[in-house]
Amino acid sequence: MGYTPGAVESVRSDQLAPGSRHAISRSDIFPKLVSLQRSLHAKGFTVLKLVGGSVPSKRRLEREYESWGAALPAGSDSLIAAYGEALLAHLETSLLPLTWSAEDPASFAEASDFTAFVRQLKPRILPYSGIAFPVRLGAVGNGLVVFATTGGVDIPGEVIIEAHGRCGRIMMDILSIEERRAMPAEALSDREIACLQLAGDGRISEEIAERLGLSVHTVNAYLGSATIKLDSVNRIQAIAKAIRLGYIT
Repeated sequence: MGYTPGAVESVRSDQLAPGSRHAISRSDIFPKLVSLQRSLHAKGFTVLKLVGGSVPSKRRLEREYESWGAALPAGSDSLIAAYGEALLAHLETSLLPLTWSAEDPASFAEASDFTAFVRQLKPRILPYSGIAFPVRLGAVGNGLVVFATTGGVDIPGEVIIEAHGRCGRIMMDILSIEERRAMPAEALSDREIACLQLAGDGRISEEIAERLGLSVHTVNAYLGSATIKLDSVNRIQAIAKAIRLGYIT
């Protein structure tokens, strides 16, 4: 079975808050990371976000979330110091997970299906091993979700693929939180949301007006005001942003 990391890159915004208008909060992120940590039998995690991405000389990784166990020395600072440049370079060119080992590289069994799904960093630099899942969501929202362990790393290929997809959705949630923070203070009204939802379902203004018992002029006014509030240039962009922010599905 081949690995198709592009599936992680193209995580859809409609996976952010399926079936509801629940807005993701920071308190929702941590339990998801803890669940992933357990599934990978890791001892700690950190989420590293790419900042300064438009200026190559200013690109760097910043921590968004971290739970670094006492058995993992120096926190994720040691990880960034040891592998930061390699992580940045890899994020630009590949979506395959990266692993590193605190043990002899021979500990990676060549016959295992593990090696076909990852790229390996130079081993024995840090006193702990780990795996980093790169995620690219576009111009923003790029980074890595990293899990560390005191033992070796040998994870079944199917577990790696499933974990990588979950990392992509977590990064999308984080992007949603950031965009919501940057939104204008004025929230969308129920009518604006209803019009956007129907427009997102492919209905034209006349159909929306008939469905909601409004005039076409009023529908267009609601869609126009929602587009302004969402800081979008047109209706299509407003719908996409409303989906990403969890207003509509």
